[in-house]
Amino acid sequence: MKLTKAEILKYKSFSEKQDFEINDDITILVGMNESGKTSALEVIAKTNYFQEDENFKFSVTHDYPRREKKKMDKSGIEPDAIACTYEIDSDLISEIESEFGKDALLSNQFTVTSKYKNSNNWSGVKVDRQKFIEFKTKELDISSKALNDKLIKVNTEIELKALIAEYSEDKYRTGLTTLEKYYKNTWKWSSDPINEYLARIYLKPNRPKFLYYDEYFALPSRISIEKLENNQLDANEYKTAKALFELADIDTAELLKATDFEDFIAELEATEAIISGELFKYWQTNKNLNITFRIDKKEETDNQNNTRIVEHILDVRVKSKGVSLSLKNRSKGFNWFFSFLVWFKKIQEDTNSKYILLLDEPGLNLHASAQADLLRFLEDLSENYQIIYSTHSPFMIPSNSLERVRTVLETDESSIISDSIQEKDPNTLFPLQAALGYDIAQNLFVSNKNLLVEGVSDLIILTAFSGILESDGREGLRSDITIVPTGGLEKVATFISLLRGSSLEIVCLLDSYTDAKGKAKMEKMISDKIITKSKVRFFDEFIDSHTKADLEDLFTKSDYLKLFNTAFTELADIKVSDLNSGIDRMILQINKHIGKDRFNHFRPANAIAKSGADKDFFESETLANFEKVFKEINKLYA
Repeated sequence: MKLTKAEILKYKSFSEKQDFEINDDITILVGMNESGKTSALEVIAKTNYFQEDENFKFSVTHDYPRREKKKMDKSGIEPDAIACTYEIDSDLISEIESEFGKDALLSNQFTVTSKYKNSNNWSGVKVDRQKFIEFKTKELDISSKALNDKLIKVNTEIELKALIAEYSEDKYRTGLTTLEKYYKNTWKWSSDPINEYLARIYLKPNRPKFLYYDEYFALPSRISIEKLENNQLDANEYKTAKALFELADIDTAELLKATDFEDFIAELEATEAIISGELFKYWQTNKNLNITFRIDKKEETDNQNNTRIVEHILDVRVKSKGVSLSLKNRSKGFNWFFSFLVWFKKIQEDTNSKYILLLDEPGLNLHASAQADLLRFLEDLSENYQIIYSTHSPFMIPSNSLERVRTVLETDESSIISDSIQEKDPNTLFPLQAALGYDIAQNLFVSNKNLLVEGVSDLIILTAFSGILESDGREGLRSDITIVPTGGLEKVATFISLLRGSSLEIVCLLDSYTDAKGKAKMEKMISDKIITKSKVRFFDEFIDSHTKADLEDLFTKSDYLKLFNTAFTELADIKVSDLNSGIDRMILQINKHIGKDRFNHFRPANAIAKSGADKDFFESETLANFEKVFKEINKLYA
């Protein structure tokens, strides 16, 4: 059975009805702080929380929208909080049909509306009474049109007994008596006993329970077993600590009586192995960690009462490189991940119930790469559990699954939940835009093999010439290499630092140094072995007659001036004879002629694409220079 829709009617900041679809796997609530994300998870959790907990029961005082509370009090009507719609799965339908008859179930969906007095109204539970009656009487070998017509009109146990009294044959009396359970109507549904039986016997027990988890359920580093036994721990710590002992199958009362802890330590170590195996399958940030459990016995003397005080402590420690630290001294992110696994592993042991996980801001304290690990973990969990989680982190939003996102926005009237495509608020959309932008940057501009160049014009020219050479049967740039424009020589070093953290292959193809600062940065990266010198190439290496060169110097002067004159129609055409060949680099020669420090390099580059230039447009020397570049660059990648 799965939750398919939640309709929040009245709850805290939700003063107007808000309904949203729930995905079969993962649903993500995205919004700013205080938008209502936590409230949305809370109200769902309270409809069928997995254990008795006063914090997860509805309270008019704490949960009903404040501005409407007085009006509601005067009305005397018990208000509704939320309506949850469920879909019955095929296995349960088969089980129901084995008792009610083939196609006796008229709908595979039903809705439970939760009220503030913690009662429920059920709707959509529908059995085809005609098919049910015909199936049961045939099964009991008492079928007849007359009997079936009488049974159709029976609505109570009293009416059924009156019908039984009409028959004297044992076959009929015994057969009809077996139907009494369908007419007991324990929940007192008005004239609807068979539907009530279906809901009570089949739907209610199979309805998923909700597990709500947030950062406050952290496992304490040192657990006083006496305080745990006597329920004297902080409420949130108590839940997680109790889950750990239940997971280890340790009776705390027995442990307190024991004088030898070896058996208990063995159970804890087995639990430690289970949790560690799962933890480090997903915790990629630091794999050199070990979880250890120790049981300490503290004894003190109370001089005032002349008594000896004994306290047993479970110490949860994390060992790294031979150094053992208390769990609380590890990062908040690690503590969250570890505590969640303890909590969740205990839930997994309950094979008799179905759970839906409600996670409030999971991974809030995790680094972006660790959040990616958490997403992978949640993706695996979603194969067996529905998950609804809230976030405002772009790294917790998989850009290839934006259909999972529901945006939450607080307005003056009410919090609003909508599909991401309907939302217009820029602050609410920001995490989605950031997630999408990050994905585009990762996939459009970066690949496993990256060629760093200085600007977009370099990207255009190199791409164009690669295509021109390939069409002529010559060597262009390998198809698995992505050209990444960095925005200038001074930014190349920063790009190398960022990309190398992702274990990518990087080669640089650069103009000759003109800036001492850029040169110093690059040389430092080479000396620090961030990039090897063999992976850095300069355009002057491919032109014999130049001591310094830009990409534009790969062209013959006549070829480049054809592009320049095409691009800059507002200027008089420049001839080769107009340029001062005594100046290094063609760009500087053009700048000198037109009387500017620089011109827009993008325009001549774009002219190649716009003109549809092919091999016949360029001289053989130009084509040969570019082919030399591609041959050398291709060899630098594995």
